[in-house]
Amino acid sequence: MSLRAISVAISINYYSRLLRRKTPRNYGEIMNIHLNIKISGLVQGVFFRANAKEQADDLDIKGFAQNQPDGSVYIEAEGEKDNLEKFLHWCHTGSNMARVEKVEVSDGPLKDFKKFKVN
Repeated sequence: MSLRAISVAISINYYSRLLRRKTPRNYGEIMNIHLNIKISGLVQGVFFRANAKEQADDLDIKGFAQNQPDGSVYIEAEGEKDNLEKFLHWCHTGSNMARVEKVEVSDGPLKDFKKFKVN
């Protein structure tokens, strides 16, 4: 297993634990979660945001993705826990031409986005 694969596995495990903390006690209740995600590496000019929108739409995730002056992509994403886990997994690899070096995630208050937009 490559160092990159190990890093991705560790990151996904960490974010899965973060999302598990947010699981409601009433398992019949559907609960949305808000995540702030910063992706660094070769992620601008490689269709990362457009592909993130496709992934988000497929997973019923709302929010936005925007380029940052430092070359990273910043995403705010809201959705169900399982779908956000899948989205985070995708963020570690990104589009075919992207070279993701680092993914930073924090949770935040819900903003009740209506759709996923590319800014």
